[in-house]
This record gives sequence, structure tokens and C-alpha cells, in this order.
Amino acid sequence: MSNQPPPTRPLSLVTRVLVLTVAAVGFLFDTYELLMFPVIGGSALSELLQAAPGSDIVRLWSGRMLWIAALCGGVFGLLGGYLIDLLGRKRVMVASILVYSLSPVAAAFSTELWQLVLFRSTTFIGVCVELVAAVTWLAELFQEKRSRELAIGWTLATASLGGILVTEVFNVIVASARAGTLPALPITFPEGHDPTNVAWRYTLLTGLVPGLLILALLPFVPESRVWAERKRAGTLRRPHFGELFSGGLLKTTLVTTLLSACGYAAAFGALQLTPLQMVAGLPVVAEVRKENAANVESAQAKLKAAADGTPEKKAAAGALAKALAPERQLGESYRGNIQRWQEIGGLTGRILLASLLIFVPSRVLLRFFLVPGVVLFPLTYLVLYQGDYNVFALGIFCCGLVTVAQFSFVSEFLPKVFPLHLRGTGGSFATNVGGRMLGTMAATFNTEILSGFFTGENPIKVATAAAVIGGTVYVVALVLSFLLPVPADEV
Repeated sequence: MSNQPPPTRPLSLVTRVLVLTVAAVGFLFDTYELLMFPVIGGSALSELLQAAPGSDIVRLWSGRMLWIAALCGGVFGLLGGYLIDLLGRKRVMVASILVYSLSPVAAAFSTELWQLVLFRSTTFIGVCVELVAAVTWLAELFQEKRSRELAIGWTLATASLGGILVTEVFNVIVASARAGTLPALPITFPEGHDPTNVAWRYTLLTGLVPGLLILALLPFVPESRVWAERKRAGTLRRPHFGELFSGGLLKTTLVTTLLSACGYAAAFGALQLTPLQMVAGLPVVAEVRKENAANVESAQAKLKAAADGTPEKKAAAGALAKALAPERQLGESYRGNIQRWQEIGGLTGRILLASLLIFVPSRVLLRFFLVPGVVLFPLTYLVLYQGDYNVFALGIFCCGLVTVAQFSFVSEFLPKVFPLHLRGTGGSFATNVGGRMLGTMAATFNTEILSGFFTGENPIKVATAAAVIGGTVYVVALVLSFLLPVPADEV
């Protein structure tokens, strides 16, 4: 008698709609949670470090926080991939959603830097695990090639709506904070707190909403039936990381891991640093900073000279917050706007990929986005950055388009090239080790190493390094695209 379970019946229309809704909402809010930091990070770090948004210390911690959070997400995401294959796709999804919904709420009440770092890291952990679990879950519920590609491609396209949504939520909250219409927070603020600088805290609090919405829908959708049936039949092989490096899968593992690293390097080494660091170097913002530099330096000197715990210290901290306010407020306006352009570009890229996926072979389709990226990143960050803002924003739109399309490609491609019992483990290894552990190092590499070789103010040095990083990783990714394995359903 065969040990194979009986064929699975097609999902009903209602179940299909629910599954696609849960996946779309999940992907949307994955991005919502991840892209909070680029818009709130400048204000949060400026307050917790008591420094100007364009200062050395804020530049360094911008890169550090991007990488620390992603590294934690990668380590625990790798473990999560193993648990996805061991315990089930849906069960691990529930746990990861709880983690990434509660963590931003805790981060909103940070009064010291270590608290923001800790809860930002746990947010990233939840998102990293959930993404792999959700893609694996979808790939197994929609087993027919065309249905699977449509399901994954179009639900992943909603991920970019998360970036747009968090940007618009931040912009609304900023306007409300300046109008003084937000309720008071039950928190003892650090010394020198600017009462108008609460937008970043309220934006973090909204992170609870997606978790509640998704958890309300999950009881009505099934576990991956092919996984559950093989589990019940005792035919599901236990996942082992060593299998990823066996003769048949070694090349697949290495190439997909490096390709994922390239995509994340472009995102973290350039795109995410654009609102977080480079907005401070835009000509209009830099002009305000130069006009206000004397006031900031004077306030910082008085703060340093005052004894801790004295009224003079408190007054000096307040004076510094007031001196930093004009640059911070202008920067918040441009930060939200430039991320809006980036995320609309990302959404366009996901839609293009989903539209072309069923007509063009995988590896050829990927090159449609890689070839332009080789030119776009150096052009945008070396030439357009210090020119007309609208032209620069268009360049960011295009960079976001090609990079986010690459993310969608990798997410859709991975379940097709690893066997069922290794889909969570293999996809998690490529995404977390390649993307989150290696690729995101580009943020710290930019802000702490490469940018130091260039001249100019901090934001300009970061932009120049972003051009080098973006152009280089796109060339590497283009070479890797010729080494990708051909999925079985395209042979």
C-alpha cells in the first residue's frame, strides 16, 4: 500500500477568498511594521540621543539599528523556518503575528535607546518568521502552477500598500501632533522632551491594529493541507539544515541566498537610509540646519556644562529640544513624502512582476528589473540627490520599483525550488541568512565604514555610499540570475 496521502480536494470559493484576504492583509502589515523605522527613526533617535537628525551619532545609530534589528530577525527567522516545517505553517504564523503586533506598542514607551533597540528587534523577528510562513502556506494551498503564481504574486503586491499606509498614517499623526490634538501619553518623558515630538510614539502604537485584524481572521482558514495530511500519514520527512547543502540543493541554496542578500543590501544600504538619513541633506533642509547651527551648538554646550539633576540641566535640555525643532519638523515633512514615492514605486514593481509572472520565465523576468537597477542607483544618489527634489523623488520611485519587484520574485521563487519538507527551512535560510543577516549589513557598512571615505556633510556621504552599494549589488545580482535553477514547472 502506498504511503502517500490521497490527493487534496480544491479549496472552496469562500475558503479561497478568506485565505487570500488573510495573506494580503498579513503581507501589507508586515511591510507596515518594517517601514515604521525609516519614517520615525530620525525623530526618535534625535530625542533619545539628544542630538540633531543630521549629526554623527544619529547617522551611526541609524545604520546600527537597521542592522541590529534585521540581524535578530534573521537569526530567529531561521529558527522560525525550521519550526514552520516542524509544527505547521498556520500555528507559527499566529505566534509571529502576536510578536510583531505587541512589540511596537512597547517601543512607543521607550525612554532610553536600549528599549527602542530591543523592541524594534522583536518586531523584526515576528515579521521575518511570518513572511516565510505565509508564503509557504500559500504555495501549498494553491498547488496548481497558475493559481499559485497568481495567489502569491498578487497578495505580495499588497505588501507595498503597507509602506504607503504607514507613511500616510505618520503624516496624519505629525499634523495632529503639531496641532496639539493628540491625547497625552501615560509616560514619564526623558529630559528635554519636545512636547510636539510625539508623532513617532503614536505611529508605533498603531502597530497593534494589524495583529488584531489578522488574528481575528485566522481561525477561519485552514492549515496547509498537504503538510497536515503528510504529517498525519507519517510520511512527512523531518527538516534538516544539512540537506540544504547536499549535492542536489547546494547550488540552489547558495545562489538564492546570495540573490536575497543583494536585494536586502540595496534596500538597507540605500533605500531605507533615504528618509532616515538623506532627507537631512536635501538642499531645503540643509539650508535650515545651517541657519540654525549656531543655536544648536550653543544649546548643546550649555547642556554639557550643566550638572545632572539640576534645574539648569533641565532648562538646557529644553532649550536644545527647541533649537532642534525647526530642522526636525521640516525633515519629518520630507521624510514622509520621500517614503511615499519609494513605496508607490515598490507597489508598481510588485504589480508589474505579478502581471508578467505567468507569461515570462522566472530568470528572464528577474533581469527586466536588475538591468535598470545597475544604472538607476548611481544616477539617483550621485546626480539627482542634490538637484531638483521632484526629479530626485522620481528616481527614488524607480529604485523602489526595481528593488521591491526583486523581493516579490525571490518570495515567489523559493517555494518552487525546495522540496515540500524543506520549503520553510530553505526559504527561511535564503531570506534570513542571505537577506537579513548578510544583506542588511549594508546599512552599517554604509553609515560606519564606506561613507567615511567620502567628503561633505553626513547625509551627502551616506548618499554617495548608497550609490556605490546599490550599483554594485545589482551587478552581482544580475550575474547570479544566470545561475538560478530552473523550477520543475518551467522545464
